[in-house]
Formats: sequence, C-alpha cells, structure tokens
Amino acid sequence: MSDLSQITFYSGGHRGAEAEFGKLAERFGIQEVNFSFEGHAPERQAGITVLTADELKKGDVSMDIVSKRLGRNFSKMDKIRKVIQSIFHMVNKGYQVFVVGWILPDNTVKGGTGWGVELAKLFNRPVFVYEQDRKAWFSWIDNAWKEVVPTISHKTFAGTGTRNITEDAKTALADLYARSFKTE
Repeated sequence: MSDLSQITFYSGGHRGAEAEFGKLAERFGIQEVNFSFEGHAPERQAGITVLTADELKKGDVSMDIVSKRLGRNFSKMDKIRKVIQSIFHMVNKGYQVFVVGWILPDNTVKGGTGWGVELAKLFNRPVFVYEQDRKAWFSWIDNAWKEVVPTISHKTFAGTGTRNITEDAKTALADLYARSFKTE
C-alpha cells in the first residue's frame, strides 16, 4: 500500500497492546480511530470517537452468549458490557483483526480481548494473534490456529489485546508495521 493516509486503524486506545498499535499507526501516518464510551479514560486520545448509548447498543449481545462462547464468566458486567460493545465497532470497521494475548487450550483468547477474536471468526475476518508465551503470530485458518507471518494488507484493520504487553510483543508489532508498510 503506497498511500498510508488512506489506511485506517481501529482500536479502543487502552493501555498496553492497543496503545502500542496506536503509537505505531501514528508513526507511520495511518489514520487512527479509538472507540470509547462515557466514563472511560483511554490512554490514547488520537482519533477518539465516543460512542453514544444508541451506538453502543449496536454492539450489544447477551453476556450469556459472550460467556458461553469464551467459556468463562465476567465479574464486572456493566463495564465489560461497554467494552464488549465497543469491540464490536472495532471489528465491524476493521477488516483485518490483529490481537496480542494468549491462545487458550479451548482455542479462545484470554480475557475480553477474546471477544474481538470470536467476532472476527463470526464475521469471517482475517484474524491474527501474537501469542505472547509462544512468541509467534497465529491465524485462524480452517478452524485451527496456524503459525503465520502476517502483514497488514487491507485499508482498514483493528488492533486490540492485553494491557500486559511484553517487550517481545512490542517488537512483533513494530515488525508487523515495518513489514506491511515498507518505504521504498
């Protein structure tokens, strides 16, 4: 992709992986949109879009469905509901979905981040997870996680992940951007 100003990165601007994705987008001159909601204080303020109650409802889903799909329960239901609703907007707008976290034995991804992965699967979006323990990228291909070396190859992409990003993951993100947006 030669005109990086035509590319848009979608996220939530949270501390950790999302902030790191955003810093790299800014460094490469990529438009950044961070979905937020009233009462939320994201680390990144670039491109903040505060979702209204009606907009949040577009991403509403039963927490029973989320819990069942991810195989776990969430204790702070009100806050996590808004996070889950905002993740819908990220995945809905970004064609490719990039995540930093941990793939669990049941093939879900740890934490609320896992909902972004599940939505990407449901929406048939290319989804990539940098698995911090294995220090490698994986993509959901033919109903299984396969190790890959991804590139950002679409004009819209989403990035989310853990607040507890490792130095290896930061390097992997920097390499992803460098590989994807080489300057000749």
